[in-house]
Amino acid sequence: MSDQASVSIQQIVEKVWLSIAERRLRPGVQLKEGQMAAIFDVSRARVRQALAALEREGLVTIIPNRGAFVCQPSVDEARDVFSIRRSVESCVVARIGTSITKADVARLRSHVDRERTANANDMTTDIIKLSGGFHLLLAEISGSDFLFGMMRDLISRTSLITAVYRNTARFNCGPDEHAEIVDHIAAGNLKTALALMEHHLEHVESELDLREVRDMSHDLRAALA
Repeated sequence: MSDQASVSIQQIVEKVWLSIAERRLRPGVQLKEGQMAAIFDVSRARVRQALAALEREGLVTIIPNRGAFVCQPSVDEARDVFSIRRSVESCVVARIGTSITKADVARLRSHVDRERTANANDMTTDIIKLSGGFHLLLAEISGSDFLFGMMRDLISRTSLITAVYRNTARFNCGPDEHAEIVDHIAAGNLKTALALMEHHLEHVESELDLREVRDMSHDLRAALA
């Protein structure tokens, strides 16, 4: 085995993240270093680095002398995350509303087009990545490293929460609402854009069943295959 020619740390992180977001990996399951090293054909050291990155993103809890476990967000945490997201995303929209360029608008519309394609073709992995990616792109365009860092963490946590608590099989952070937000930002209708973003996040939260944790796989190899 040669780590130099094998799966990267980021690829391991993305595979675990997608397995959680696609509801194949259960909150609370232990991510065993040895088993993951065998699954990805990499060293345990590389797995440890990936687990540390997942912990920084709020998806994994590492307990000394016990190991790494997929986080189990509580109902209260889920509500707190959405409350904070509404505040942060309002700051993002307000910041870019007065400084957005035609090139920025083109990037956002191109992203929404990719979301539409993913939805039309039922490409689950791309839907998950692109839906969160839209909000991260807004934060990037804002030019604030602080807001971008906060959004990256909040999007990771939101993905875990929606994987655990959502009622439907599909993600509901869709391109139609994203497109409407972009249109109003581009037109300079900042007040309407802010209201649409608030409604959008309320819509996503409203489709969560914040009462029980859904049962998902305990089988690490099956989830990451």
